[in-house]
Amino acid sequence: MPVAVVTDSTAYLPPELVRAHQLTVVPLTVVLDGVEGLEGVEVFPEDATRALRGRRVAASTSRPAPEQFAQVYRELLAGGADGVVSVHLSAKLSGTVEAARLAAAEVGDPVTVVDSRSTGMGLGFPVLAAAAAAAGGTDLSGVRQAAVDAIARTTIFFYVDTLEFLRRGGRINAAEALLGTALSVKPILHMPDGAIVVRDKVRTAGRGLARLVDLAVEAAGDAEVDLAVHHLAAPERAEQLVTALAERLGDRLHDTYVTEAGAVVAAHAGPGLACVVIHRRAG
Repeated sequence: MPVAVVTDSTAYLPPELVRAHQLTVVPLTVVLDGVEGLEGVEVFPEDATRALRGRRVAASTSRPAPEQFAQVYRELLAGGADGVVSVHLSAKLSGTVEAARLAAAEVGDPVTVVDSRSTGMGLGFPVLAAAAAAAGGTDLSGVRQAAVDAIARTTIFFYVDTLEFLRRGGRINAAEALLGTALSVKPILHMPDGAIVVRDKVRTAGRGLARLVDLAVEAAGDAEVDLAVHHLAAPERAEQLVTALAERLGDRLHDTYVTEAGAVVAAHAGPGLACVVIHRRAG
């Protein structure tokens, strides 16, 4: 049986891709005003955005327990998998990678864990690359390397209406949050090494979306690319981004995915998020 590929719920892969590639998705937990639920199972984007738009609520997230990962790994190996490659959101944003590594150490050698240094389809594209390698019969080390190579070819940029939610959750420092609120500056962020960093500052949401397009085209270079666009309660922004990027990238653009980001990202980024992920295809 091929190597099994595991990821977590923050990849925000379209459900049809999860099924087609036989991926196993381990959910993170979201806590809204003291009530917790599993992302994508019990808590959905609209739950978080509704809560955040209302009265001031406490919103937080937590990693899966190592025991959850260990159980998943054991079940996949017992089911005949030759090994498991487990690819997860950035260790600088969550303890999920750490939990997966603790579980892998407990289960043994057939399991290897990869830090994507990203989230959303910044995580999802490396997962898909690993799954494609596994489906082609590649061994454990080769499947892991496919994910690592895809990480190097994947770039994420995102726009938020305010840095306040990221500041509250400790995902960005107070100084950068102050930059984002001064004079109503709108921030463009990226993750050059797994941490969220302010890339640019603009004055309006319209300019923010236009800047996302420019940065994505710059990241694409001359390569053939795949595109993912995420949003939070802002489908019109996603549509605008897809239209503009399809025009700019032309026939170099292959697969395009549009999904709403889940409750974990909603809890930290807030409504209005618009995110672009560029994946440069292997040469």
